[in-house]
Amino acid sequence: MGFPDLFKLEKLKISAFTDVARSKSKEVPDSPFEAMFNPQTLTQTYSIRFDPGKGHGGTEQSATFVRTNPASLSLKLLLDGTGVDEMGLVNLFSKTVTVQDRIDNFLAIAYHAQSDTHEPSFLRVNWGAIDFPCRLTSVAINYTSFDRDGSALRAELDITLTSDEDIAKQKAKAGMTSPDVSHARLVHGGDTLPMMTQAVYGSTAPMLRVARTNGLDHIRGLAPGQTLIFPPLAR
Repeated sequence: MGFPDLFKLEKLKISAFTDVARSKSKEVPDSPFEAMFNPQTLTQTYSIRFDPGKGHGGTEQSATFVRTNPASLSLKLLLDGTGVDEMGLVNLFSKTVTVQDRIDNFLAIAYHAQSDTHEPSFLRVNWGAIDFPCRLTSVAINYTSFDRDGSALRAELDITLTSDEDIAKQKAKAGMTSPDVSHARLVHGGDTLPMMTQAVYGSTAPMLRVARTNGLDHIRGLAPGQTLIFPPLAR
């Protein structure tokens, strides 16, 4: 049984796959891409889209929820070909991997279309507690140092990745409109019980059950501001 190397720093890795489920059996060749140096900063962005809308006569309305946008991850990775990341005699016995080799490796697994799928790979970023299934949105390569022959000695990859999970996992995390989960909905002006029931369940059939759950003796004339409970449906 081996002992862990206590002096080895865990590196950020970007693994590539040919399917959205990211099956290990379908991992892309030359994956994962391993960072030479871990990023100094890493930014995760979450955003929601609302439609501001306008009421009659130009009056303002409350923002209407449209959708939750996919999360994004932004990071900068430094690539160095001067040997500053090596120690002692390591360079004498290891194969030289140039900065351009590393850039080509990243582009091959994250940017270029795969021959069997005809589209860029599905990616997964792993570093510490971060496990981020995603796809590449953009990468800007900034060359900052060159050898006498013009070859790159140092470069920065400015990478933006967009969250990408299979639909089943997204719905499980979001708890979106499932008939097996209770939902609370705030009544807005103009809402009716048939309309709200259709929005939650995709059908008006459970409307009477919703009315009983909320102690309603009618299905119209809901009061704006009240909260209705839409119960889970029995299987």
